[in-house]
This record gives sequence, C-alpha cells and structure tokens, in this order.
Amino acid sequence: MTVQIYAHRGSSAAFGEHTRAAYLQALADGADGVECDLHLTADGELVLLHDDDVARTSNGTGLVAELTLKQLRALDFSSWHGAVIPPEYGTIANQLLTLPELLEVLSTAGRPLGLAIEFKFGATFKPQLVDATLEALRRHGWESENSTAGNLHISFMSFHPDAVKHLAEQIPAEHLCQLLELVQVADVREDLDVGTMAGLRRAMKEGESLIDDGVAHLAGPGVEYLRAHPGTGARWVAAGRVLRVWTVDTEADLELCLAAGVAQVTSNRPREIRELVGALSPADLDAM
Repeated sequence: MTVQIYAHRGSSAAFGEHTRAAYLQALADGADGVECDLHLTADGELVLLHDDDVARTSNGTGLVAELTLKQLRALDFSSWHGAVIPPEYGTIANQLLTLPELLEVLSTAGRPLGLAIEFKFGATFKPQLVDATLEALRRHGWESENSTAGNLHISFMSFHPDAVKHLAEQIPAEHLCQLLELVQVADVREDLDVGTMAGLRRAMKEGESLIDDGVAHLAGPGVEYLRAHPGTGARWVAAGRVLRVWTVDTEADLELCLAAGVAQVTSNRPREIRELVGALSPADLDAM
C-alpha cells in the first residue's frame, strides 16, 4: 500500500508553523500535500494561523480578529521557533501568509499537491470564515465539484460537526474531512473548538456519525484516537472511507497507521516520515 504525507502547518518541525519558510520546506521535503488553519482578520483578510490570538507564535499580543493585516504584518511570526531562515525562503517580514499567498507558493511546486484547509471555531459555529474561504478559492479558479484549482486538490476539515454539515451543502463528501480528537486527550487541551468536556463528547459522537453516514468521506482521527479505537478505524476503511490521521511524527505512529490501512498521514516532519516509508520493502508494506 502507499500513503500520502501531508505537511502539518508546513514542515513545522523545521520552521515556524504556517510560515512561508515552512511551506517552501514542505515542497522541498517532497510532501504530497500541506495542511493549514485559517482566521479572519479585523479587515476581512484570510491569514494562516492556528490560534485565535498571536501570542504563542509571534512577538505580539492580541486577537487575530481584532488586528488588521497591516498590524499582523508588523509582527515577527518566525523567530520564536529558533530556526534561521535561508535567504531563498524570504525574510522575517514576509513569513506571515494569507490564503492567496499560500496558493501562489504552492503553485510553484511543478506537481500536483493536496491542500487541506482546517476551519477552527468556538462552541458556536459561524459560517463567515467558511464562506469567505470558498469565495477566495473561487477567485483562484477553484470549482466545488472536483475541488481543484490549478495543481491543487483542496479538501476541507473541521472538528466542528456544524462546519462539516455547512460545507456539505456546497461540496461533495469526498472532499470533506471530519476531524476527531480522543476525548481523554482533548479534555486537557485548550486549543480545540467545542468548549466543555460535554461539548467535546457530543462533537465526537456527532462527528463519528457524519463519517458513518457518508456526509464526510474523509475520516480525520488523531493518532491517539486511532490507537484507542482500532475497530472504528477498521470499520471506516471497510466502508470505503479515506483515513487521514494526524499528527504522525514517529516510527511507531507510522507503523500503527500503515497497519490500520490509513491512506494519508499529517506530519510536522514530512521528510522523516517519507524516509521511513521509503525504507520499508514492498513485502513489508503488503504485510501491513
């Protein structure tokens, strides 16, 4: 079997997540696709950031939704990582990317790529982020039926079941991914989307149902979820769902995914994961 490797927020072990350098490195690492998170700025621009505030990944403070793109451009989003950016990957001043800028970067790959866009929300789903993203993609030539734009095949992901259902009104199921987090892990994480422990459990159950019912053809469990629920993963594979598992950074996690029939893995270390896959013989792969 073969497995596609998506770079999680770019090659984010090498450079600051979501930066120009991280995505250019992902292309150099031979990633089959890249993943990104989006937020809307105060002036309605789509920027690549994971958190709803800038404190963790920049030298600034404040909510993304309350800052303009110009204000965000004035911040340093790469130095916190500690990696020196090669000149060919740009300067500190141009590491923050908007969605259109990411599309431009990926268009230089010279080969087909997957782009997995994740939408993050609080306890309440609001459609503005999704709708703004789809409109921006249409301006780039994206068509919803085949979900392609130039060399890119674009898929859409969220932990929030309401977001997936909203997307399903406009986009075929084969391009939609319902993300799932193991609740025992999620209850100590502060960066997931659906609030309380009870909300996390409800979201997980509803998300599982959306995969079971074929609303989302892509199943996106975390690697710990897959480890804890191997029967669920096997059921989805048997039903023809495509498993896209995150975040796969170790040999043990990769072996678990390959044995479970996972078709796509998302990794902070795409080069290392590709080397591990390449070291396996065809017989090893067939045995998994």
